Amino acid sequence: MANSNSSRSGSVPSTARYGFSDASRAGDQLRRVGWWSDTGPGESEPIVAALSRTPDPDLALLSLDRIREAVGSGWVELSRSLGGDIGLRGRLFGVLGDSTAFADHLVANPGDWHRLRSDTVQPSTLQERTAVLLASVGADGDGVPGTGGGPVAKLHGPEAVSALRSTYRGLLLDVAGNDMASVAEPSLPTLPYESVAANLSDVAVAALRAALSVAVAELQRSGVDEVPRLAVIAMGKCGGRELNYVSDVDVVFVAHSESEIPAATRLASLMMRVAGPAFFEVDAALRPEGKAGALVRTLDGHLSYYRRWARTWEFQALLKARPVAGDEELGDRYLEAVQPLVWTAAEREGFVVDVRSMRRRVEEHVPSELVERELKLGRGGLRDVEFAVQLLQMVHGRSDGSLRSKSTLDALLALGDGGYVARADAADLVDSYRFLRTVEHRLQLRQLRRTHLFPPFDDADALTVLARAVGLRSSGRNTAAQALVGEFRRHGNRVRRLHEKLFYRPLLEAVAKVPTAALRLTTSAAVERLAALGYTSPEGALRHIGALTSGMSRRASIQGTLLPMLLDLLANTPDPDGGLLAYRKVSEALAETPWYLRLLRDEGVVAERLAQLLGTSKLVPELLVRAPEVLRLLSDTSALAERDPMEAAVSLRSAVARYSEPQRAVSAARSLRRHELLRIACGDLLGLMEPTTVFGALSNIWVAVLESALDVAVRDVASRSDGEIPARIAVIGMGRLGGNELGYGSDADVMFVCEPVGEADERSAVRFATSVVEQVRRLLGAPSQDPPLEVDIDLRPEGRQGALVRTLDSYLTYYRRWGEAWEAQALLRARAVAGDRDLGERFCHAIDPVRYPEGGLDEGKVREIRRIKARVDSERLPRGADPATHTKLGRGGLADVEWTLQLLQLQHAHAFPELRTTSTVTGLRAAAAVGVMETGDADELIEAWTLAMRVRNAVMLVRGKPDDQLPKHTWELSAVAAALGYPAGVDTGEVVDDYLRVTRHARAVVERVFYGS
Repeated sequence: MANSNSSRSGSVPSTARYGFSDASRAGDQLRRVGWWSDTGPGESEPIVAALSRTPDPDLALLSLDRIREAVGSGWVELSRSLGGDIGLRGRLFGVLGDSTAFADHLVANPGDWHRLRSDTVQPSTLQERTAVLLASVGADGDGVPGTGGGPVAKLHGPEAVSALRSTYRGLLLDVAGNDMASVAEPSLPTLPYESVAANLSDVAVAALRAALSVAVAELQRSGVDEVPRLAVIAMGKCGGRELNYVSDVDVVFVAHSESEIPAATRLASLMMRVAGPAFFEVDAALRPEGKAGALVRTLDGHLSYYRRWARTWEFQALLKARPVAGDEELGDRYLEAVQPLVWTAAEREGFVVDVRSMRRRVEEHVPSELVERELKLGRGGLRDVEFAVQLLQMVHGRSDGSLRSKSTLDALLALGDGGYVARADAADLVDSYRFLRTVEHRLQLRQLRRTHLFPPFDDADALTVLARAVGLRSSGRNTAAQALVGEFRRHGNRVRRLHEKLFYRPLLEAVAKVPTAALRLTTSAAVERLAALGYTSPEGALRHIGALTSGMSRRASIQGTLLPMLLDLLANTPDPDGGLLAYRKVSEALAETPWYLRLLRDEGVVAERLAQLLGTSKLVPELLVRAPEVLRLLSDTSALAERDPMEAAVSLRSAVARYSEPQRAVSAARSLRRHELLRIACGDLLGLMEPTTVFGALSNIWVAVLESALDVAVRDVASRSDGEIPARIAVIGMGRLGGNELGYGSDADVMFVCEPVGEADERSAVRFATSVVEQVRRLLGAPSQDPPLEVDIDLRPEGRQGALVRTLDSYLTYYRRWGEAWEAQALLRARAVAGDRDLGERFCHAIDPVRYPEGGLDEGKVREIRRIKARVDSERLPRGADPATHTKLGRGGLADVEWTLQLLQLQHAHAFPELRTTSTVTGLRAAAAVGVMETGDADELIEAWTLAMRVRNAVMLVRGKPDDQLPKHTWELSAVAAALGYPAGVDTGEVVDDYLRVTRHARAVVERVFYGS
């Protein structure tokens, strides 16, 4: 007895090394089964090692001890087989280490361990499994089970149910053994989730057929001689061949004729009563009208319901419909009849919204305390994957048969291959779905109960067993649990992120609105549809479509997905044909840009906004092919339209400062200006930016370019003259640049002022500054595909005949001695914009007496200004221009408003400092505030000036080149209207009338205030 205790106590540390939590008990059990001695496992070491690798070694060993007692003398054979058959060892131990339910089955059916031997040929096909189940109830014959002439069960009642239950559990044991084998014996092949789910689905279908055979026998015993023709349609996971170990099996029943419905209903009810206690619950709640509806209908009855009354979720359920039992011909006809309804369901009004609402309702039913642990219905759970995949299938599968798979994973892979989903996203979802389904299988194996609930996060024991069951190993008990929780959360977060990305992408709603027939048009039908959409050249549009979608490349596939939606979006723009051509050019230019098509597909708002831009503007596509990165901003309104203009200017200057070579520096400046110009244009056209914000942003980017070019030129000229910089230079903005009111096509009116530095003389300073200015003009004036960067210095003293640069004293001398009224007027908008800030501010302060003359203007100078304005009106208006709609020089246009304000400033700014501003709008408001203009008059002028500026900008955006004339062509006027924010389809005459009304009112103010009429 003492020796026994000593041996027992000596075994404790040894068995503990094999992962048994109760080492003493494990030692006793291992001795009883003959795998442990005083010296350890000995020749049984491979067996004990396999036990140690199971999810729960203690459970596996306890179950083996129970089986030992159940098999009695057969234990010797079983033990010997375990020692020599690695396959048996892996399958049996893998199951026993995770499932108390299968341990109970093996104790009740001791001989079933033979099923798991490597030399046992397991039934592996649907037909073989069906035959085994039919044989268990004495049914034989060659016909289809459950039909007239098919095999009929000899057993009935509880006896049949018991036989079926035991045989079914044996078939499940086959699947579970193969599924778990590699957990205990890593050298055995790992069965992928898809194979396990497919095998479980086949076992379930075989069970349905056997239950139907028993039900036929019961029906015949009740006196019904003729077996009704009944088809059993699997739905849900069974239909998709992705069933769990424990699950209800969703079905729909179809009868051949109305006269057979009573008998068919009885047969279906009998089948369900057999299947429930024998296998699983058969759930027919997905039938028309649900549980309130008839259990069995004819095919016509089903179709009548689906065509008239079915809701969106019912078509979603039909995605996985598959005939599995009963009358095969009737089942095939049912599937053939309902498929067209499934693949046109996306056309239903509010289809996408309905599917999304259904998912939210499902999620809301999960108790809040369980939502984080709910594998199936919770956030980031299996339903998130399935709903996203099914929605994508139903929208895109209308035109692409490759997506019409009943399997979630097959559909996901097809969506990735077809370009409907990014390959990386599809791969991530496949990986996460497999992980979650594997966890679900392992949880259900434990007691063969239907559960989708992850263990509590603080239950280390349950988590460790589950972690080992799914293949997560670690050296510490808690570490495995923590690793599992970390993986569970990682996959859940990834699923939720991708679910929201795919399930809520606007592209789905846009594509769903395209009629199914339009996705599969013949050439002639396509021409008719394009014409109906508003394309003036349908044949040309068809050529563009063909060029974009030709070939078998992934790029062509994604284009094929996008184009039906894009064609509809472009049809709602002023120029669908031009927009489609622009889209083709942009797509061809960005063909090698890997993220371009992914962005359009995954970010629906980008596709919608791009279509609006391309169908409205010629400038945007020209800039886009050279600044494609702006496309990314279309999905982010704040980044697109709310960027601080000063931030953009600083970024541009910093980037240019890195280059010492002038051409490269200016090239960098052009690139950043192009990016910023396109960003502003997009925000403007999409109605996301206020007009004053647009004017200011365009002015700031021009100033940044000037600043950068000046800095580069100074360094370059200095490098060619011993590195000395003998002068400070300031750039004075004039005209609309000075007023911070530039448009897309505006030149930069400037003057340059300099002063000597240190001991340098004035002549050297001017000579150096002149070289710098010439370099600036040369660099910025170089030919470019972008809107030009013209530096206009004609407002300098003596105009084109005058010096390019003067010192501050030289400017003041000129203005005091020779300055004319119009030059003082021009100086009203002078503002230091670049270069030496102190010098620029001193210049502006020094010219204040010139532009804000003490005492205002005498009557002679007022008449002179009015005379000059009248001459400008008559001489500078282009030949053939319409003065009523010329935005710059026309009646009530920009010049009218600006000259009116400037006259008031010359007259009154000396007395009212509020008028000393370079901004037109600010100046007009100040004029009203100080009482030199009526508030109503100021409002009229501000409205007219803002409208003229906006129209001028809109014309530039629409035509791609500057023009001061309101267009006359209908499509151009429609595009201008769209750019101005008018609703789609507005009468272009209304746009012209609005412009004429506003400018007419402004002209009346000008006549009264400026001309004194």
